[in-house]
Amino acid sequence: MTRKRPWNRVNLPVYSISSCSGEERNLNIITYVTGISMEPKQFVCGIYHHTKTLELVNRRGEFVLQLLPASQYRLVSLLGKQSGYSVNKIERLQKRSLLVEWKGFYVLKDALAWLHLSVSNSFEAGDHKGFLCDLVQWKNQQDGEPLTLDMLRDKGLVRM
Repeated sequence: MTRKRPWNRVNLPVYSISSCSGEERNLNIITYVTGISMEPKQFVCGIYHHTKTLELVNRRGEFVLQLLPASQYRLVSLLGKQSGYSVNKIERLQKRSLLVEWKGFYVLKDALAWLHLSVSNSFEAGDHKGFLCDLVQWKNQQDGEPLTLDMLRDKGLVRM
């Protein structure tokens, strides 16, 4: 019998959010993402409270969702376990030549795909804030295997 809780039995893809407002920019990890409408194409995204990403998305009302490849699992420690309020993630990623600009956002150049989303509605959701988002534009960057929660569990980067 599995030890995983029912909601952890589904192997979800791992994304990063690129957010900005004015000169402030940040990247964060997000797994609470689901498509909810085919026409128009919409997604629901859950962003953790008390994060710089949430502050920037609230201000600007748009962001880029980046589907991460399996090879980028090491970025989870920087993007998901450190606060954008105390660490300049953009600067660290630029020093490693991992970023390019797309639609006014810094994005990971090795991401599998980029999805430019515009917030159409939001709601409180416990320790997260939920956003209903319209797809503005998307771009497939490269082929490859997406990073998943099970991969992060196998590497000891997230809990069961």
